[in-house]
Order: sequence, then C-alpha cells, then structure tokens
Amino acid sequence: MTNQTQTERARPEAIKAVPVRHPGRWVTIAVLAVLAAMFIHLLVTNGQFRWSFIFLHYAEGKRGVMFTAPVLEGLRGTLLLTVFAMLIGVVLGVVVAIMRLSDNPILSWTAALYTWFFRAVPRLVLAVLFGNLNILWTRIGFGLPFDHQIGKLFGIDDLNAQFYSVKASDLLAGFVAGMLALGLSEAAYMAEIVRAGIQSIDPGQAEAAVALGLSRGQVLRRVVLPQAMRVIVPPTGNEVIAMVKDTSLVAYVPVIGELFFQLTAISARTFVVLPVLVAGVLWYLIICSVLMVVQFFVERHFGRGYGSTSKARQRLRDIGVEQGGRIPPGNEAI
Repeated sequence: MTNQTQTERARPEAIKAVPVRHPGRWVTIAVLAVLAAMFIHLLVTNGQFRWSFIFLHYAEGKRGVMFTAPVLEGLRGTLLLTVFAMLIGVVLGVVVAIMRLSDNPILSWTAALYTWFFRAVPRLVLAVLFGNLNILWTRIGFGLPFDHQIGKLFGIDDLNAQFYSVKASDLLAGFVAGMLALGLSEAAYMAEIVRAGIQSIDPGQAEAAVALGLSRGQVLRRVVLPQAMRVIVPPTGNEVIAMVKDTSLVAYVPVIGELFFQLTAISARTFVVLPVLVAGVLWYLIICSVLMVVQFFVERHFGRGYGSTSKARQRLRDIGVEQGGRIPPGNEAI
C-alpha cells in the first residue's frame, strides 16, 4: 500500500500545453489574399486582355484564336517535337552515360567532349545553326565515304558509291533541323542524369550480380537501371516539361508547324499582341500541367519502397527489436 501511494505521488501533473502562436503566417496569408484579389481584378476588368478574341470569336466570328486551325496545327507540331526530341535525348543520353562510365578512356573522353559541347552551347544558337547546316553540303548520302576522291585515284571521274542521298536543304531544314538540335542537346543533359542515377546504386550489387554469372549488359538492365529509375525519373520529368517550352525556340529555324510560330504569325497579321501571347501561355500551361500530373504518378510508381513508407517500416522493426524481438500488433506482415 505504501509503494502504491508513493508511485501515485511521484507521477507528474498533466502538462498544460499552450499552442504556439504564428502571427507571421496570418500576415503572409493576408498579403497573398490581397495580391490574388488584385490580380483577379486585373484579369476581369482590364479590356486589353480581350478574352472574347482568345476564346469566342476570331477570323470572321468563327472561333477564338486558341482554337483556330493554324494554332491547333502548331500545337500538334509542338507535341511531336517534344516526343521525338525526348526520344533522341533519352536513348542517346543512356548511351553517352554508359560511355562516360566506361573503363575505356577513348569512350569516356568522347562522351565527356559530347556533353561539354552540347551543354555549353545555348539551344537557340543550336537551332539556328542546325537550320543553316545545309550550307555545308549540296546532298547528304549514305554509302562509301570520299567516293569521288577514291575514284580519282583509280582514274574514275564519276564514281558514285552512294546507296542513298537526299538534298541537304530538304533534310537539314524545318522540323528535322529543330528536332535534331533539341534532341542532341537534350542527350547531353540526359547523359548526366542517367550517370548520376547509375552512380547512386551501391557498386556491391553489380559485383554480386556478376558473381552470380550475369553479363555486364544484364547487370545494367536487370539490377542497376531498375533501381536507378527512382533517381532518374524526377529530373527526366522536369526535362520533358522544359522541352515543351524549348520547342518555341525552333520558330527561329524556322519551323512553321510549331505553336509559337503560328501565334507570332497571327499576331503579325492582326496587329494584336497581348491576347495572342496570353493564348500561347494558356496552351503551355495546359500541356505542362498534364505532364506534371503524369510525372507525379510515374515518380510514385518508381518510388515504391522508398521514402517515408520505408522509414516507417524500418522504425516498426526497430521497435520490435527493442521489445525483445516482438513485432507490434497489426504489423506482423512487415
């Protein structure tokens, strides 16, 4: 009885917790609310936006400028440029990253030189450069190189060992030139992203896979890259979103089947500048918002087993160890 009385006396009193005040938060919220109200008031009351021109009627009252045939065709071209440029960037980026990590110094230095050049030159300059590369050649062919020079060595003046050739002005112009400029530039950035993802994996896993008899290619495909995707996917999603915006640079090639080019042409014809630019902003916002949602789900897919969930499970295991090896009730499957 005495011990029970002493235990009851030793118990501390209940803590009377006082919530921490955050006046700065409320001030920030008030300032943001005022700024938001001012911005909405500007959008609603300023007639220079000409919302009816953007959404309702343009070109003899048919439809708004956002939904005209040239703009929709430019939107299609922007999406195609994004897809093809990213395909070139991802595939070539993986190859360059593997070359960069190779033990062969020639492959490693070649990959380093590639990434140095294409990361250093602005994409706008690359787009204009690729649009004018047809100055260097009349025709681009596939076959025996230096066929004319080799023919002269053997006394043949008209030797043609080209299996297929095309006019340089047809190949290195417009859509193809813009796609190559964006894709080759993107490959340099993707190479660094993939290289960082591969190097984030413990080398011991690759060594263990090799010890089990897997080839280096199998180790890369089945062990390293699946785990590296958790690191590779988030910056790759950002690169896709950035590529959507960078497609506007090929308007200077020029690529006429592109969203910004078509919007600029409409602005030049109608002498209406701000509403046309707002229409472009809205289209880019729609595309990038959809891509952000897709990126969220892709990141969540490749991030399974990591992050807060993994930490929580490890904490439960630690608690079980502290309790003498017993797993807390309800978590036996962990």
